[in-house]
Order: sequence, then structure tokens, then C-alpha cells
Amino acid sequence: MKTETLKFLFAVHNHQPVGNFGHVFEDTFEKCYRPYLETLTQFPQLKTSAHFSGPLLEWIEAHRPDYLKQLRSMVQVGQLEILGGGFYEPLLATIPEEDALGQIRMMNEYLREKLGTTPRGLWLAERIWSPTLPRVIAHAGIEFTILDDTHFSYSGLEDRAIHGYYITESQGYPLNLFPISKELRYSIPFDLPQATLDKLRTLHEERQCSGLTYADDGEKFGSWPETWQWVYGERYLERFFQSLQDNKERIETLHFGEYLDRYSPNGRVYLPPASYEEMMEWALPVHTSRELHSLKEEMKIKGIDASVSRQFIRGGQWDNFLTKYPASNRMHKRMLLTSRVINKLADTHPDKAEALQLLYQGQCNCSYWHGLFGGLYLNYLRHAVYQNLIQAQALATRSLDDTKVSFEKIDYDLDGHAEWVVSHSEMTAIIAPARGGAVVEFDFHPAAFNITNVLERSEETYHQAIRDHAHQEEVPTEQPQSIHDRVRFKQEGLESLLVYDKRERLSLQEYFVASDISLEQIKTGTFDDLGTFAGATFDSSQNQNETTGASSLKLVRTEQLGTNRQTVELTKSLTFKEQEASIQARYQILHSGTETLRGMFAVEFNVSLLAGDAPDRYFVDDQGEFSNKPLVTEGEARRRKRWGMRDDWSGIEISWSLKKASRILFYPVETVSQSEDGFEKTYQGSCIWLLWDVALPPGEKLEWELVWQVERV
Repeated sequence: MKTETLKFLFAVHNHQPVGNFGHVFEDTFEKCYRPYLETLTQFPQLKTSAHFSGPLLEWIEAHRPDYLKQLRSMVQVGQLEILGGGFYEPLLATIPEEDALGQIRMMNEYLREKLGTTPRGLWLAERIWSPTLPRVIAHAGIEFTILDDTHFSYSGLEDRAIHGYYITESQGYPLNLFPISKELRYSIPFDLPQATLDKLRTLHEERQCSGLTYADDGEKFGSWPETWQWVYGERYLERFFQSLQDNKERIETLHFGEYLDRYSPNGRVYLPPASYEEMMEWALPVHTSRELHSLKEEMKIKGIDASVSRQFIRGGQWDNFLTKYPASNRMHKRMLLTSRVINKLADTHPDKAEALQLLYQGQCNCSYWHGLFGGLYLNYLRHAVYQNLIQAQALATRSLDDTKVSFEKIDYDLDGHAEWVVSHSEMTAIIAPARGGAVVEFDFHPAAFNITNVLERSEETYHQAIRDHAHQEEVPTEQPQSIHDRVRFKQEGLESLLVYDKRERLSLQEYFVASDISLEQIKTGTFDDLGTFAGATFDSSQNQNETTGASSLKLVRTEQLGTNRQTVELTKSLTFKEQEASIQARYQILHSGTETLRGMFAVEFNVSLLAGDAPDRYFVDDQGEFSNKPLVTEGEARRRKRWGMRDDWSGIEISWSLKKASRILFYPVETVSQSEDGFEKTYQGSCIWLLWDVALPPGEKLEWELVWQVERV
């Protein structure tokens, strides 16, 4: 039986995240977005589709306005179909529905105004699917979206049935779904054009289908490592487009909207929560991910058909990142907290539109998770999220009397335990009694800066590859390798940094340790904690000083400390002053045991000024020993009553003022992750320990006091 001409639906997704460096936008535009469009214009008969995220469109409008004009022209002549989406590239399934709808409508309006088109289809960020999404997406006037073929496999469809498009619905709201071929994703642009055409013909014949879809990151065409030379230097893209044009009798390129108008859906389908196959593996805990990988390898050896096993064997879902990485959950729940504040504003509120835009920018997905590229590991992307959220909340509350210290007790991060959210015009602090009474977040409002934005050092599945390839030389290849297959090191000695944290990177966490504790023990987490304060539950209450008007939190825990397990009561009182971004911590240890308690009392802080080796970020040491040293410095300072960190770029300084001189141990928190260019270390922040000697007889008490402050310089 002769099959009809194959309809080939070809789309690229172009995106740069909120907070990315300007030079990255510039470099990617010149290597990828500009030459891609220049090549495409040479083939006016080809019909393709493209999605540009909001942050990228805003940059293009500001810096390359002629490119927008070119896009508009290609849309008007019918060559290019533009896809919509959430404007700032949020994961629609992970944000409040009102925000998801607002982001889609924002993109629709932008595309109508700037490109003269109303999008019929939507690019779903990272193809994160939830069965409830059709209601939101259809309500925004969108007719279709594009998902991976694995989504359809998980619903039970056989490979031969995955082509064209299907229809689904949620509560009566319909949405059309086009499946992306994983075979084509891995073939383009890494195979020779003829090999890809052979795949298209084979799939067409095997499935007896009308249409097949390719859709993937546009950055693969010139921006991914080693791809520019292949795609443009050796003219891969030109040759690929030429081969499509030369085979137009058998392969016709078509827009998704045109395909909808010409062809009926294959049927109705209901898909489970899913993303592309790699994302679902990345979201798993490390040990589970390794087990899944081993299982797949075993099935290959046994000759089990992967297309069959894929229906039953899958990874996790995106939400698992919120348990895999505590820092991701903290950021996500801070976003939800801000969203609730903003969306309570009346539509007539003078600042609501601006506050919503800042909130939407804080929902850009890239910094909330980690897979092949930096994502969550890039501190400047996390900083951009927090910066927008802090600014949004400041706008929403600036008409209120926010000079007074406000206390709110809520379970903001949904861990089953209430936290204290303390705020006024200069700062917001979130304190978690169930996690050692630690400071989870400390925001300095004048600079919109979360100084506690520090990522934990976590084990990653690919860390084993670092150990295995640490001393091997890279073997060059003629064609660019898929990003999934490359093993490259940006620095030497990364295997020595594979140390993992036992608990969250929080601040104002207390320990009782031996007097001979070393910096190396603290760095590697190999010290003996002779008590259980850090991470333990404290009783908490709010207090108001009638005389001074100062507001404070009182946190108390009774514990047995030291090698002789002496009973002590630790009281930690945190006082907050109006119009000052500071936390005054007063400590009292009351000894009710029978023997003298000996050791050291320690308080841990984890803070970040983003750039560890920049000359404009450095330590401040009143005694001069470590003055102007970069933040990647590690060391020990003895008998200090004041310590600091300064950021001349942002114009802020963090300081610790102590009543009793302290021993200070400090080191950079550095993670090892993978990025587009290979495995790399990243400065996440600085860990600072303040330590005091303890020799406390029974019935006696010891007291310490410190002030932790952030201010403009």
C-alpha cells in the first residue's frame, strides 16, 4: 500500500533564563539565533515553527529589534509559526493556576503586539505535564501543545500508534497534543542529514502515519558545545534544509495549526504526570536513579524491547526535585508565599501590574532544578529569582505601615512544622524552630538580596563518572557528540571536592564540639557533634519588651552535651530592631548536670555574596590578617570580636559583632556539577563558624551575644 506524503512538523524552542548574563544572551544570539534564522530564510518553501521565551524576546527587542521585524515578516508570509507559552518560562504545573493563566495571556498579548500573530499552540516548559493543565491552557485560548513520545508511552500507547496528534481534556476543556519523536531529537543535528531522512522514512512506513514531530532546544543549533562548527561552519543546517526541500514530494513541512485544520486526531488520550525521559531520571534520588539505569542496561543485555518496557518503567516526576534539593523547595515555597501576597491585591492597586511581572520573573523554571546544565547550581540564577520575589513583595506591602516588626507563624515550606516569618521595611527573616531554630532565609530589602542563598553539596549520579574519568584524556570526534555522551572537565581535581552535606545549609545553627576541632573536619562534616541542637526541634515563643519596644523570638531546647552527657538548657533569643536589617542573638546555657561540661560552643552561618573570587567581594577583618581576601579563602581567625564580608558591586556588607571574642573558622562552600561546557566547581557561599571555649561547672550558666547585620556601604 502506498502511503501519502509525510507531513513533517519541525519546531525549535529558544530560551535564556531570567538572571542570565548579558554576554550569554549576546553570544548565543550570534552563534545560534541569528544564523539559524538567516539559514532558514534561504528556504522560503519550508514551513517551520519556533518558540521564543519572554526573557529572550525582551532582550531581542532591546538589543536586536531588527530580528523581531524579521520574525514578523516571516510570520506574515506564512513561513514561520510562532508558539506561545508562559512568558517567563515557568513550569505551569508547579505554579498557582492564576499565575499560569496570567503568564500565558501575557505572552499572547506580546506576540499579538510585536509579531502580529495570535498563537494557537503553546510550548510547555520542559514538557512538564499534569492532567489538570488542559483546563488552564484551553482557558487561555490555546488549542495545542507539544509533548514527548514517552508521555504517550506511559499512557499505554504502542510506538506504532504515536504520531500525528491526540486530543485530551480536563473537566470538559479540550487540548490537542502532538508527540515529539525521541529518535528525531537524538538524530537532529548530530546525525548526517541523510541519516535523519532515512529515520523519517522508516518511521513513516512503520507507523503508516500522516505526521511526525521534531521539537527541541534551538540552542542545539550552534550554542551547545562544538555544534557551531558542525551546524554552520560545515553547513549542516543548510544541508539539512536543502535535503528537506529536495525531498518535498515525499516529505512536506507543515505548521502545527495547519495540520490541525487538515487532519483529525488519532483519538482521545489521558496522560499521566510526566516530562521527557531524561528529566524524569534526573528527578530521582541518586540511588534510585542508579538502580533505574542498571535495570535498563540489564534489559538491553537480555534483548528486552525498549519500546515495550518504556510503557511500564519510568523515572519520577519533576516535583521530586523539591525533595531531592532542599534549596529548590525553599525557593519554590518562597515563590508560593509571594504569589499569595501579590494575588490578594485588588486589580485597582497601583502596583499590582508591576508586582505581578516581578513575581512571574521569579517563576522562571531554570533555577529550580538540575539536569544536564547548571540550573539550580548557578547561584546567580537563584539570586535573580529571589531578587524578583523580594521586590514583588516590597511593592505589594509598601503602602502598609511596614516599619514595625511583623511576626507571622505559618508553615511556609509545607514540611508539617510552622516557621516564623519576621519582617519590616528593611528585612525579612524566616526562622524554623523544628530545624534547630535556624534562619532559613535572611532578605535585605534595600538590595533585594537573600544573603542566605546557599546550595547544599549533594551527591549526583554523574559524580561517579568524574571519579572514573578523572585522569583520562578526552578523545576528539569528527562530529559533535550529544550533550548526553560528553565527559569533559573545566578544572582539574574535581574528584577531591566530592563531599556531601548531612543537613541543610542554614544559619544560626548551634553545635557542641570537642576543643580540638579542625577546619578540615568542619569542611568534610567528619567532626563529632557532642549534642543535638542543629536540626533538632526548639520550643518557640514571641516576646515584646514593653520598655524598649524591641520584638524577639525565644527558642529553647534541653539537651545532653559532651562526652559525659551533661544536661543543659540552651536558650536562644533573637531580637529584631525596627528599620535595621539585623538579628541580635543572645545565648544562654544553663548547666543542670553533675559534672563540668567541657568543649566548644559553635554557631554556624552560611551566607552568599555570589562571586567567590571577584575582587569586589571580600572579607573584612578588623585585625587586617584576612582583609580584602576573596571569599573563596579558607582559614582560621582567633580572638575576633568583629568579622565581615563586603560586596562593592551590590553595595552591601554583612557583619558579625560579638561581645566575647571568638575563634572563627571559615571556608567556601563549593559544589561540583555539570554544565554545557563540562564538569565544573561552583562557589555557592561561605560557611562561617564562631566558636567559644566552654568549661562550665554544674549549676552555672554561660552567656554569649552577637549581632548579625546587613547594611548599605
